[in-house]
Amino acid sequence: MDRRRAIAAIGAFGGVMATLMAGAQQERKLWRVGVLMARSRSSVQKAAFDAIFSTSLRKLGYVEGKNILIEWRYAEGKYERLPGLAAEQLQLKPDVIVAWAPPSVQAAKQATSTIPIVMVGLGDPVASGFVASLSRPGGNVTGLSNLTVELSVKYLELLQAVAPKLRRVAVLLNPNNPAHTDVLRNVQASAKTSGVRVIPVEARTEAEIEAAFGAMTRSSAGALIIEADSFFVSQVQQIAGLALKHKLPSIYVNRGYAEAGGLMSYGQDLTEIFRRAAIYVDKIFKGAKPGELPVEQATKVELVINHKTAKALGITISKELLLRADEVIE
Repeated sequence: MDRRRAIAAIGAFGGVMATLMAGAQQERKLWRVGVLMARSRSSVQKAAFDAIFSTSLRKLGYVEGKNILIEWRYAEGKYERLPGLAAEQLQLKPDVIVAWAPPSVQAAKQATSTIPIVMVGLGDPVASGFVASLSRPGGNVTGLSNLTVELSVKYLELLQAVAPKLRRVAVLLNPNNPAHTDVLRNVQASAKTSGVRVIPVEARTEAEIEAAFGAMTRSSAGALIIEADSFFVSQVQQIAGLALKHKLPSIYVNRGYAEAGGLMSYGQDLTEIFRRAAIYVDKIFKGAKPGELPVEQATKVELVINHKTAKALGITISKELLLRADEVIE
């Protein structure tokens, strides 16, 4: 009996030691996260998305330089750079890649079918072919989808609220952004029922944005919808300035546009995206498979109105719309 007890004790001790060693190895694990951004470095840092992501991970127990390394790569709005940046990320052997916006997700997905990818800033990931379904993504991609496609219909409604006699609306698109086809289709369907003609105008460079406004003027556009796009985000000052110069009431998804002098913005709180992305990263670190993690859909949006710009355009914003706004910039 004594011999049996001794053997049992040794076995139990070995089990405890194995558990402790496994825990120690987990603590010593240096996780690597690659973040692939179609946007510019300055726009990300100005909005503090990088700080929000790092802080959110810290709250979950991940401290940069201690048990996690975050490698940021920015395409600066030049989508042709994304495949090279994705390949560069793979050389760093990340445990997870966080990719913002359709072009970034596309580049990451083409670069790897095994490393987990957490997508953010996607309008319809199913239609884009990134996931099989929202509830069961399948493959190596999961994350968060926004309301870009759904909101595109609201853009026209809001512009008509400030310009009731609107008959022609220009839509600024980036031909390099694969999501813009679906969004344009939605705007056109909505405009058809309200008797508004949609004028698609494309731009992928600063010079083309300048030329696009000339095309809008020649087409007698009475307002402008700017589709969500990382390159356009980097050019909000230019676009807002040109919209004011050409006397075009305009709307964009990013609140930074209204802050830059654009008339309105209507979209979700982007800071929340990176808080939620950190949670996805944590779940994957803890063993969750991306293909089994449901895609989370945004539910909250905010309307920001630049009242100063409205006055400069000679537009009177109704009290009803001002009360509806989450923020009014005077």
